[in-house]
Amino acid sequence: MSTLDVIIATIGRAHGLRGEVALVLRTDQPEERLQIGTVFEVEAGGRRRSLTIQSTRVQQDRWYLRFEEVADRSDAESLRGIDLEVEVDAEQEADEDPDAWYLSQLKGLPVRHVDGRELGTVIGIDHYPAQDLLVVRTTDRRRVQLPFVEQLVPEVDLEAGVVIADPPGGMFDALPEDEQGPEPETSAPARKKR
Repeated sequence: MSTLDVIIATIGRAHGLRGEVALVLRTDQPEERLQIGTVFEVEAGGRRRSLTIQSTRVQQDRWYLRFEEVADRSDAESLRGIDLEVEVDAEQEADEDPDAWYLSQLKGLPVRHVDGRELGTVIGIDHYPAQDLLVVRTTDRRRVQLPFVEQLVPEVDLEAGVVIADPPGGMFDALPEDEQGPEPETSAPARKKR
């Protein structure tokens, strides 16, 4: 059985005085993956620590939770930006949604044009409300965001270890250095829009 480490949420700001935190979700299944009693092993303040979900709540479509090991606001605030990861069965995930891929599956894969030219290497995924973007490091070291849509990315072949792209003209042409954005930081599943 092959497994993937998947980030399901990133801890946001502290909420209230008793250690509650807001979450930035990276999963489509928060009810399943953020159950009371779930334990996460995280790196915080230069040391490993366990965080056990004590309670969860949703308010205005925003998820909040408390950990058994976090008693106050300052401890909660020290966790800000930490990713909560779970290990999932790669085959089961693929069966549930064949058009979803995780950064851990895509990162490092070469991106080739439909005509066979090498365009670059996947270095990340940026998630936006309208669509996900593959972040590609080009052969000349630039950073390009490729919309992860069927028309522009007709094939992701994990067995062959390649992403096939059909980008519009100019997308992979050189841009001024100041127009290139920051490195991506998420690993939520990316889905191609049809």
